[in-house]
Amino acid sequence: MTCVRKRAQRALAVAGLVAGLAGLSAGLAGCTGADGGGGVGIVLPGKARAPGDVIRISPEDGSRAVPAGGPVEVKVDSGRLERVSVARVEDGRRTEVPGEVSPDGLRWRPRPGGRLALAAKYSVDAVALDAHGRRSARHTTFTTVVPESRFIGYFKPENRSTVGTGMIVSFGFNMPIEDRAAVERAIRVTSDPPVEVVGHWFGKERLDFRPAAYWRPGTRVTVELALRDVEGAPGVYGIQRKTVGFTVGRSQVSVVDAAAHTMEVRRNGGVLATLPVTAGAPKTTTYNGKMVVTELYDVTRMNGATVGFGGEYDIKDVPHAMRLTDSGTFLHGNYWADAATFGSANVSHGCVGLRDEKGGSADSPAGWFFDRTLIGDVVEVVNSRDKEVAPDNGLGGWNLEWDRWKAGSALR
Repeated sequence: MTCVRKRAQRALAVAGLVAGLAGLSAGLAGCTGADGGGGVGIVLPGKARAPGDVIRISPEDGSRAVPAGGPVEVKVDSGRLERVSVARVEDGRRTEVPGEVSPDGLRWRPRPGGRLALAAKYSVDAVALDAHGRRSARHTTFTTVVPESRFIGYFKPENRSTVGTGMIVSFGFNMPIEDRAAVERAIRVTSDPPVEVVGHWFGKERLDFRPAAYWRPGTRVTVELALRDVEGAPGVYGIQRKTVGFTVGRSQVSVVDAAAHTMEVRRNGGVLATLPVTAGAPKTTTYNGKMVVTELYDVTRMNGATVGFGGEYDIKDVPHAMRLTDSGTFLHGNYWADAATFGSANVSHGCVGLRDEKGGSADSPAGWFFDRTLIGDVVEVVNSRDKEVAPDNGLGGWNLEWDRWKAGSALR
C-alpha cells in the first residue's frame, strides 16, 4: 500500500477545482477505483461515515435538495475545530458562508439569519485537532433544492484561474438534458489565440469542451453561458447567463513509467526532472493513459474502507495529494514506505507515490512536485498492466482521438 500527502503549512494557498480552503482538507479516499483498478476512491453519496471520522458534518456528504434554511453544522465530540470553510461553488467561484466556531471549539454554525442559495452546490472543508494535537481533515459537498423546472450547469475550472495546458472545460448538469444540441449551442468556448474547441457529451448530464491538442501556454479562454430560457428538457429551462474565463499557464506534462518506476517531469518541452515513484501493485494496478490534475490537497485522508479494502489501511494525514481521476487515482506523497521502494517496486493500491516525510516536506520529491503543479497539468501513465483510464473518469478526454471526440458533439 502506497499513497502520500502534503504538510499543512502551505494549506490555504492551493487552488483547485475546489479552491481556497479545499486545500486544507479533503474527501475520504482509498487507494483503488470501485472496479479494482486505478487508484483512490472517495466516500460515495449516501454512505455512512467511516468509524474513525471525528468530524461530523450536516448535511451528509452528497446530499441533494437541501432546503435553503439548512441546517448546516460541523462538530466534533472532543478536541477542537481548527478551521472550517463552507462555501457555495458556482462556475468555479467560491462564496463563503459566514459562520462561527463556538467558544468551546466543538461546533461551527452559520451566523444567525444566514440562508443558503437555491440551486447551488456547496463544499464543506474542516480541520480538527484532538486532545493530543493530531489533525484530522474532512471534505464533503451537498446541493440545495432547485426550483421546479430549472436546470443548472456547474462549471470548471475556476473562473479567473491559471491552469495547466491539459485543462478541459467541463459542465455537470443537475438533471438530464434531453435537447443536448440546444444546450451545447448555448455554451460558447473561445480562445486567444483562436483554436477550434468542440464539445463532447458523456451521457445526459455532462458536457466537456477541449481543442484538438493541449492549449498553448499563455492562451486566454472565455466561456460564455447563454442558458437562461434554453429548454434543456420538456418544460425544463436554464437560468444562467454569464461569462467566465481562465488563463493557460506554462506547459507541464509528466510521464509515469510504471514498469521503470520513474516519473519524467517535462516543462515547456524540456525535461525538468526524473523522479523515482511507486505505482499500483500487481493486484491493484494503476490506470494507463492521460490524466489531468483536478484537485490539490496539502493533506487528506485515505481510508481503505471507502473502496472495499476493509481495515487494510486508514491514513489520516497523506501529504501532497493531487487528484487524477474521479474514481480516486491520486499522485501523492508517501512517508510510510521504505525509501528503497521508490524507483524499484510497485506496492500501492492504484495511486502513484512519491517519497515524502510525515507532515509533508517541501524538500521531498513529493513536496517539490506539488509546489510545481497546477490544476490542469497532465500526468500520463505508461507501461502499467491495467486498462486505459476512461475518458469520463476525471478529465480523461485526452485519451479520445480528435475524430472520436468531435463525434460526441450534439451539433455534428
